[in-house]
Amino acid sequence: MKWILILLLFAYAPSFGQNTISFSNGKPSPKASLSDVSWIAGHWKGEAFGGITEEIWSPPLGDSMMFVFKLVVDDKVAIYELGHIRQEGETLILQLRHFNGNLTAWEEKEKTVDFKLVKLDGNRVYFDDFTFEKINDSEINIYVVIEQENGSKEEVKFNYKK
Repeated sequence: MKWILILLLFAYAPSFGQNTISFSNGKPSPKASLSDVSWIAGHWKGEAFGGITEEIWSPPLGDSMMFVFKLVVDDKVAIYELGHIRQEGETLILQLRHFNGNLTAWEEKEKTVDFKLVKLDGNRVYFDDFTFEKINDSEINIYVVIEQENGSKEEVKFNYKK
């Protein structure tokens, strides 16, 4: 019996701590509005990738909430992201672009990285492999699935405080 429990723990261990959900093609995004995610607005700071991270989210205005992300390593900007959560019909989409510290773009001129809405669940908003979690009014977690150079994928947690 003991060995069965150990095998079950190892079999299910990869799902422990899983905080992101992948979008299933063919399934529509749920109905949502910017008011459902307005709690993301604010100036957030944290640490990741050996540096200081910062995200600034605007409150809803028009049909979007814009943001900028900055990663500073060794007192130099390593990465910027610029994007928004945009109202698209009766649902939401998260779109962003990456830039080097000198503002040269990673993506082609007309391309964005898009994350469709998967689910709203209490204090969590699930986009495709990208989750926002409200801890309280002054702390949030963002979980993102990032593809590594070897092709494997890893969920990364960003903890932010105002």
